[in-house]
Amino acid sequence: MSNEQGEGSLGAPVTPQASTGSTPARPVRPRGPLSARLRVPGSRSITNRALVCAALADGPSLLLGATPSDDTEAMLGGLRSLGAAIEIQPEGWAVLGTGGRLPAAGARVDVRSSGTTARFLSAVATLATGPNTLDGTAQIRRRPLGDLADALTALGAGITVQGEAGGPPVVVAGGGLPGGPATIDASRSSQFLSGILLAAPYAARDVELTFAGGVLVSRAFAELTVEVMTAFGADVALTDTGARVRAGQGYDGQRYAIEPDAQSAVYPLAAAAIAGGRVLVEGIPPESRQTDLRLLDVLERMGCRVSRSAEGIALEGPDGPLRAVDADLNSIPDATLALAVVALFADGPSTLRNLGHLPIKESDRLRALETELSRLGARVEAGPDWLRVEPGPLHGARIDTYDDHRMAMSFALAGLRIAGVEIADPGCVAKTWPDYFDALERL
Repeated sequence: MSNEQGEGSLGAPVTPQASTGSTPARPVRPRGPLSARLRVPGSRSITNRALVCAALADGPSLLLGATPSDDTEAMLGGLRSLGAAIEIQPEGWAVLGTGGRLPAAGARVDVRSSGTTARFLSAVATLATGPNTLDGTAQIRRRPLGDLADALTALGAGITVQGEAGGPPVVVAGGGLPGGPATIDASRSSQFLSGILLAAPYAARDVELTFAGGVLVSRAFAELTVEVMTAFGADVALTDTGARVRAGQGYDGQRYAIEPDAQSAVYPLAAAAIAGGRVLVEGIPPESRQTDLRLLDVLERMGCRVSRSAEGIALEGPDGPLRAVDADLNSIPDATLALAVVALFADGPSTLRNLGHLPIKESDRLRALETELSRLGARVEAGPDWLRVEPGPLHGARIDTYDDHRMAMSFALAGLRIAGVEIADPGCVAKTWPDYFDALERL
């Protein structure tokens, strides 16, 4: 999701900006079929939720398997700015909970370029002692917070969005979250809902949220939030039309293990779909509910074979050409980019639907996909919430990444089959997987 959760356009779309080339372009070496096993970093989506729960909990917590990345370090730093004590130890990340009362007042919280951090902490900062300001990069200032601010205001919080584009800087008054009933527009981002849910156990009254129009985008990410909250002891329920959190039933400190990241696992698994052979991602439990694993259902429809075991999750490429697919990707927004690259190698045109959340990600991913897939020789059409990819005679190209880690990681996969692919500004992958290109080279 951290940059994880399904989001669509709100206000003016974010226009893709070509990479500035802050790190030299990186060529990708064609190869295949693959035979590899690897372990990906710990889940950012789970880490960031667990960090918030642990920071607010009664007593200490130890998060096992957390992996540093720009996103998780942004959350860690933001919680420290709000007064939480977090220490990275050899065994795991040790967090001393604040009992739901963050001591900060007058802090300036740097959310960097992390949408997850901006949205979660805008809600969590209502539990701080006094007013605090959240701000970040120019990129994050283009990502809107209006729907979240409206819902928090309805719950009695004081929050002011100051950014010209409807995003940070945002000033959160603190002093506590009164709670009660409210309507939330969750049609553009489930992160707005998740942020409020994470803070809600420490509201003065039960929080009862109703989804505007009965719509919740990327529901699986909200379910992940509920799962982590429940593990830390909260009383929370998610229904088809809304959510409820019981006040006064806060978090208890936990020794909590974090699974390997399914959002990262998408790339080596998709690599096997493109280059052939078999790749095993170690450590993801067979019963894992991480949202991006739903991509595997789509890859199976394209002819790949998936197996789950105590070792992890493995994908084996098809015996023949990949089959074209028509897929609704509302629940797996971040995996859309990898699937669009896989579609380059299908036996016909593929249509990817329900992509209205892509324009306000780290880049306008819908337009960026259209531009860069075409650069490789595909025939591409994009609508307001769909993308059609028709394979053509493919050739190498220098791919712009728009300061977007998922553009870099996804288009690097094309280089496994196409000679001459170079990825501009490969260093942007540090947001989620700093060693990505080294791991890809070892496949």
